[in-house]
Amino acid sequence: MDKPDQSAHTPVMQQYLRLKAEYPDMLLFYRMGDFYELFFEDAERAARLLDITLTKRGQSAGRPIPMAGVPYHAAEAYLARLVRKGVSVAICEQVGDPAKSKGPVERKVVRLVTPGTLTDEALLDDRRENLLAAIAEGRDGYGLAFSELSSGRFSVLEVATREALASELERLKPAELLVGEDSRLPEALRIDRGVTRRPSWHFERDTGERLLCDQFGTRDLNGFGCAGLDLAIGAAGCLLQYVRDTQFAALPHLRGLTTEQRDDALILDAATRRNLEITESLGGRPEHTLAGVLDCTATAMGSRLLRRWLGRPLRSRSDVQSRHAAIGTLIDTGVHTDLQTVLAGIGDLERILSRIALRSARPRDLAALRDALAVLPDLRAPLDGCDDPLLMTLAEAAGTHPDVLDLLRRAIIPQPPMLIRDGGVIASGLDAELDRLRELSSNADRFLLDLETRERERTGIPGLKVGYNRVHGYFIELGRSQADQVPEDYIRRQTLKGAERYVTPELKRFEDEVLSSRERALAREKALYEDLLGTLAESIAPLQTSAEAIATLDVLANLAERARALDWSRPHLTDEAIIEIEDGRHPVVETVLDAPFIANGLRLDRRRRMLVITGPNMGGKSTYMRQNALIVLLAYSGSYVPARIATIGPIDRIFSRIGASDDLAGGRSTFMVEMEETANILNNATARSLVLMDEVGRGTSTFDGLSLAWSCAVELATRIGAYGLFATHYFELTTLPEEYPGIANVHLDAVEHGERIVFMHALREGPANQSYGLAVAALAGVPAKVIARARERLRELEAGARRHAERDAVQLSLFPPDPEPAAPHPLVETLAAIEPDTLTPREALELVYRLKDLTADRVSTP
Repeated sequence: MDKPDQSAHTPVMQQYLRLKAEYPDMLLFYRMGDFYELFFEDAERAARLLDITLTKRGQSAGRPIPMAGVPYHAAEAYLARLVRKGVSVAICEQVGDPAKSKGPVERKVVRLVTPGTLTDEALLDDRRENLLAAIAEGRDGYGLAFSELSSGRFSVLEVATREALASELERLKPAELLVGEDSRLPEALRIDRGVTRRPSWHFERDTGERLLCDQFGTRDLNGFGCAGLDLAIGAAGCLLQYVRDTQFAALPHLRGLTTEQRDDALILDAATRRNLEITESLGGRPEHTLAGVLDCTATAMGSRLLRRWLGRPLRSRSDVQSRHAAIGTLIDTGVHTDLQTVLAGIGDLERILSRIALRSARPRDLAALRDALAVLPDLRAPLDGCDDPLLMTLAEAAGTHPDVLDLLRRAIIPQPPMLIRDGGVIASGLDAELDRLRELSSNADRFLLDLETRERERTGIPGLKVGYNRVHGYFIELGRSQADQVPEDYIRRQTLKGAERYVTPELKRFEDEVLSSRERALAREKALYEDLLGTLAESIAPLQTSAEAIATLDVLANLAERARALDWSRPHLTDEAIIEIEDGRHPVVETVLDAPFIANGLRLDRRRRMLVITGPNMGGKSTYMRQNALIVLLAYSGSYVPARIATIGPIDRIFSRIGASDDLAGGRSTFMVEMEETANILNNATARSLVLMDEVGRGTSTFDGLSLAWSCAVELATRIGAYGLFATHYFELTTLPEEYPGIANVHLDAVEHGERIVFMHALREGPANQSYGLAVAALAGVPAKVIARARERLRELEAGARRHAERDAVQLSLFPPDPEPAAPHPLVETLAAIEPDTLTPREALELVYRLKDLTADRVSTP
């Protein structure tokens, strides 16, 4: 925006420009009457983003003022559209009294709306987290802090590499990311939106520790397990300062830090998370994800917790097995159904409590809290017969909170209006003064009827009426023909075409008292509401504990219902190095298929480390690999699994190299992306890693790709010793088991009937006996003449290969044999025998002629 001398602008524009200068990177919603107005570049930008009308009105500093606006009452919808596009907004309200203002009414920014700090229900997806994250960069790695302001969660961790950081960001998917003002990370990680740059000193460790200790009321951070994580503390300090700057309020619901360790959970890199479609589908359909199949939770906070469990499977067998045991108890007793029925009556307590803490809760938030607390006793009843330790602990943690419930029942009417400014929120009987003021207002109609009756009798005018309008207030109305009958104490207020309106001293006194009582009643009600929020804020900590327990119960009940409905079984976790799955199914594909899903098994152990999987395209190779990875992930998330039996040993990471994609913007071809993902696997996989690799090497020439695929498979199965599923169309790889005993062949079966192919989707031992590429091409709709020409060419190639094999009478090796060394040419032998220092001039001339003859012989040789 241009910055001319502000004295040349009108007073209103001077005020606007002063406020805009404080928030140069945000859109400024400047309140004027019933609209939020935007001016200059903000107006032009908002018009593009929101598709609203851009106008020009008046002039300031000698130029027209570009202007756009949104209605005050519809602002939330426009804000939601902006934050979804990563745009932040500063909300500027009128805070002065127009009646007392000389010049523009005083205004100030009262709220900042940024993508990562949303708390309003209208701006949030209730079943997805909305995270704010901050990254501190150092020589030895990165510190990552992340928080969901709308629920009060606040966590930190440190990672050593950029790849690890990318993996965590893929897991968290923050709505807004705070980085240093000179950071190159957004470009390096290909993050193009939702990035906010902060001064570098905001990430300093000492500053962060001071802010965090002040927030949590502690001397140090030892109790949170992060005292030695300097980068993480710096990132957390920057995040906390940013939240304070944007909220203009205390943050009592941020009560502590959770320190995460990467090794506490199964590690999935960014590509693996995308390939497994855990919470997001590659096709953009949420229902076609693991979370989409599993999420039948009764509460929004349970839905968010379920996604956190799926996104971070735990390596601790004791924690995971306690979840399995709780699910088993719920299924055996059948109480998960009753539990879900009760949970359905509980609102989003996490986000309601956050809004209470931030003093932005609306009346209906408090009504939802009241209704939720009212059903908590019913939540314990189904669990009384359950002797599972985890369920008993959660039932105790949920509590009942009778004091808070009693306060809310006494304070809030059963069905309050949406906003406190509308009044009528506080229940009668809570405050005597409010009741008295309301009585004055509510008795107005009765007083007016009595007054009308008395004045008719006093004046003898039967048509006399007492009325009210918002402009002139209360009045006594008579017909013009009766004007000569009015008493002396009537004072003319308004003359109409056919009537006269009057006021009396008694009516004026009543008017002053009633109108002022309404204003005073609303002011009193607002003050009582603020006091109520303050009282509730004192109970934030136990209520948050209750909300966390309720969310966990919701997830466990949901997983029990899913296990029973989908015929899933409890996995067995063991110390043995094994993955053994009988009749495993893909949890998502099974639910979307109309036909029955063909179950397949898997066994990998110390002697059988890798399966080389062959078979036709569309035969189910990728589905088979993904289903086994998802079964492992589900087991370590604490869920039952889609298999008849699943025995799984210790797993530290899951890798996948599946599918083909390029990164043109980043200057990376499809093959380069494939090789980078392959390099990540080979450099980081261990003997406890599950590795899925599909069609490695297909992005380059046949011999290059075949050589790479061969070498990668050998490396994984031998030196690394990972659990490997290696799908390929290189039939040459099916000879690997002959050389390496830890590798076995399997294939997905198919049957060719005439020129059609039927996919059996059943796993069989051994390699596939043929390729079905032409049959699949025909199934895809490739023209018949193209298929026929391809079949003819295929027969020619196969015949040529047989003739070549018969001529050589030896088995073809993977790589072409080294050529036999050729006999040296006479020209080379002659040159090698020359001793130049002993030649006479005549001998040298004869030698030249002889070499010329030898050269001629070489050229004429076919």
